[in-house]
Amino acid sequence: MAEQPKYNPPDPILLTLFANRFMSVAEAMGRSLQQTAISTNIKERLDFSCALFAPDGDLVANAPFIPIHLGSMSFAVKYQMQLHGKTLKPGDVFMTNSPHAGGSHLPDITIISPVFDANAEKVIFFTASRGHHADIGGILPGSMPPTSTTIFEEGANILSFKIVNDGVFDHDGLVDYMVMKPSQYPGSSGCRNLRDVESDLKAQIAANHKGIQLIQQIVDDYGLETVQEYMYHIRANAESSVRNLLRDVAKRAGTNVLEAVDYLDDGSPIRLKAEIDEEKGSAVLDFEGTGCEIRGNLNSPISVVHSAVIYCMRAMLDMDIPLNAGCLVPITVKIPEGSLLSPSKTAAVCGGNVLTSQRIVDVVLKAFHACAASQGCTNNLTFGAGGKDKDGNNITGWGYYETIAGGSGAGPGWHGTSGVHTHITNTRIGDVEILERRYPVIVHQFGIREGSGGKGKWRGGDGVVRELEFLEPIQVSILSERRTRQPYGMEGGEPGALGRNTWVKQPRKADGDMPEDPDAPLKPRKINIGGKATVFMGKGDRLLIETPGAGAWGEPEDEDGDHGHGCGHEHVRAWAPRGSLAEREAAQAAF
Repeated sequence: MAEQPKYNPPDPILLTLFANRFMSVAEAMGRSLQQTAISTNIKERLDFSCALFAPDGDLVANAPFIPIHLGSMSFAVKYQMQLHGKTLKPGDVFMTNSPHAGGSHLPDITIISPVFDANAEKVIFFTASRGHHADIGGILPGSMPPTSTTIFEEGANILSFKIVNDGVFDHDGLVDYMVMKPSQYPGSSGCRNLRDVESDLKAQIAANHKGIQLIQQIVDDYGLETVQEYMYHIRANAESSVRNLLRDVAKRAGTNVLEAVDYLDDGSPIRLKAEIDEEKGSAVLDFEGTGCEIRGNLNSPISVVHSAVIYCMRAMLDMDIPLNAGCLVPITVKIPEGSLLSPSKTAAVCGGNVLTSQRIVDVVLKAFHACAASQGCTNNLTFGAGGKDKDGNNITGWGYYETIAGGSGAGPGWHGTSGVHTHITNTRIGDVEILERRYPVIVHQFGIREGSGGKGKWRGGDGVVRELEFLEPIQVSILSERRTRQPYGMEGGEPGALGRNTWVKQPRKADGDMPEDPDAPLKPRKINIGGKATVFMGKGDRLLIETPGAGAWGEPEDEDGDHGHGCGHEHVRAWAPRGSLAEREAAQAAF
């Protein structure tokens, strides 16, 4: 962070007021984006984030969107500043998704807009939005190929593109970046549904403009000097809170060295050693010993590692402060070059953002002894049609993408929650009614996977079961983890159950499935397709996804004890809507 001028101590009332004013800007941007987008991914699943950034690119404030977006968007803003800082002018808007430029994975496209002062001479803020687009090209519909080994197979890779220049939208440039360039690579297609992607990108641009208008209104109300002073105070408050957290962790642990290791399903280790300086309230998080780059897509960009760390720091704070750059000031993150957390520019990364990030969170929370492991997965399901035909022509199609919930980990004094998205993801799942109306699919099952949470004094949350039948031949892909290594329990608590992906294949003569006896009954085959697979499913085939449960905390007590596992959901009766999504819905209802 750049050196700040000396300010007087903040007025606590104004500090709270500005924290909420800044957050309200991001919330209004989010409402604008949701209302004007057309894709299922953004409009219904809410797979997007909006945030406000300082002139130096540091995160100032955000609404409760997607944690993995919010921690890494600062890297994207700073990268564009380095490229274009001296030539920025009002009416410019930049588009990027490259992991090398602060991106997470390619489907997450970031739109960045500078905010100028009243004289249009100086950048005083940035507004930015990041949305997951259901198809941006690549070798498979949905642009989340479980088999990708290089980034060129995952779709459009955009380092920097001025999508709006002096107020003029560059449609031709967008076609070049989204359709023409990705299709140059063998086996890859351009964007299969540019119409929807372009519409959602325009919605992101409009959301950024909404943020510009609102932040300029705040500056008009209070003056630029006061606004930037309290922007600094808010970050300083977050920094102080994290320093106190680190001191408290070292005191409770009885040591200033914390260590943990966990593994991806392929055996790659993610190892962490955290050394805390109690006097300064700072810490060095060193990932030395983490496995090397993977010939697959579980490599994680550096920006995603920082996102996971800043999320963990904010999650462990027992106070209401905005997630911002101040949370990382006391933290030094060391990542070994060439590891799966700092891969080469051409490494495939689509799974690193959604799966490896979950394991990084598991490792950090394990080292800090905060709670048992959650499901450690997002169970990424994609299917769709279109792309290159046998003659190499790019056929317009479509793609669908969703993440599927699982169990959250138990902790000292609470049970895990069943059937929720956990940690770095904060999206919804596709509504059954919308899914069945818009796509050739029937949802046969969607419910809690009873007994999949670990048993313990405080039990882990259960995963879910989701079974879909496809009504026409279609390419279906699943990208998932925790299929061979269980989510850990802590303090004697049992681990959560492994996940499983099963293809229920109908017999077909063309596949040689028909029985030799013509009078024998036709039975579907059940085929375990593993954690990462793409399958061309026929009409009537089903995919049964059983997501992992979560780990428990504390040794299981007797069945007659107060904390016995029982049916696993006695606590649900006392459940009330809460959390970031419930708060967002309440805010929208009152808007």
